[in-house]
Amino acid sequence: MADPDIALQPSRDATQRAALASAVMASEVRGVIAPGKGDPVRIETVAVPDPGPGEALVSVQACGVCHTDLHYREGGIGDDFPYLLGHEAAGTVDAVGPDVTAVTPGDFVVLNWRAVCGECRACRRGKPWYCFATHNATQPMRLDDGTTLSPALGIGAFADKTLVAAGQATKVDPAARPEAAGLLGCGVMAGFGAAVNTGGVQRDDSVAVFGCGGVGDAAIAGASLVGARTIIAVDVDPRKLEWAREFGATHTVDASKEDAVERIRQLTDGNGADVCIEAVGRPEVLQQAFYARDLAGTVVQVGVPTPDMALPDIPMIDFFGRGGALKPSWYGDCLPSRDFPLLVDLYLQGRFDLDRFVSETIALDEVEDAFHKMERGEVLRSVVTI
Repeated sequence: MADPDIALQPSRDATQRAALASAVMASEVRGVIAPGKGDPVRIETVAVPDPGPGEALVSVQACGVCHTDLHYREGGIGDDFPYLLGHEAAGTVDAVGPDVTAVTPGDFVVLNWRAVCGECRACRRGKPWYCFATHNATQPMRLDDGTTLSPALGIGAFADKTLVAAGQATKVDPAARPEAAGLLGCGVMAGFGAAVNTGGVQRDDSVAVFGCGGVGDAAIAGASLVGARTIIAVDVDPRKLEWAREFGATHTVDASKEDAVERIRQLTDGNGADVCIEAVGRPEVLQQAFYARDLAGTVVQVGVPTPDMALPDIPMIDFFGRGGALKPSWYGDCLPSRDFPLLVDLYLQGRFDLDRFVSETIALDEVEDAFHKMERGEVLRSVVTI
């Protein structure tokens, strides 16, 4: 009878050879790392594995600097440092793992953080935009000392290359500029979807959007595209109100100078707006949106709050008496495989101006400066080009 240790030796050798081959084949790229809570970001060398089953390796061409990345850096989303930041991105597929058929090497893709599972209760009910078990890549990306990185929203696209679940790479028309198309990966899709998908804005509706950064302006653009009659932009920054007009706002309200609720009522024949969209993520703004809507109107919250915030103090009789709906909007209730190609087509037809969201293009080592510009309200989107 053969010695069991000898019999097992080839299998052990094969395992070691596979591990060594994986390490050798890993791509070494530059990546923007958030090393600890509140620390400035820095560029490090990142080892990105070749794709395994269900995974895709993507060469990043452009990635927007989103407020969510700043939340990660500040510890507002979790404490799984170090983070590999970046998630609002477009690029080309370098390679795919076994059994991947939806994308192939060379495809131009927009990355998303909703790779629907197809099996959870939301997917089985035909509502995959509520998927509770979206996929991420299973292999970790690491620093050159072996430290495992946490990719922002399962993507980590402030890097030359990143590894994602294949379902996180949505194929779109390659005629689109990467700097513009990548913005669909988060902020623009969140705002557009908040208006069109969650809020159900229709032709002839009146809409009020509170907060006119990238997400709010995308909501304004979406409302304009579907034919809303009155679109009221609310902010405390005159510069942002000017941007809002460029995206389709018919009226603007400077909430630092006048009562936003009363002004919205004046602009809607004393009724309030059919749909109010809160794109700031603050209780006091949500309260304004609640009282600025018409009876049986809809309030959509797409602004991301911090964990310490609570719902505003609204009397239950007001909640009951006004009717309508209060709806959180997670990623604009989007389905990337459906919505990304559609919005890219609208962009290429000249009907949805994604280019207008791009305030500047920057290099990978300028992300920290871009965070500060964003905090000061100087840009809609800084976009890293690689």
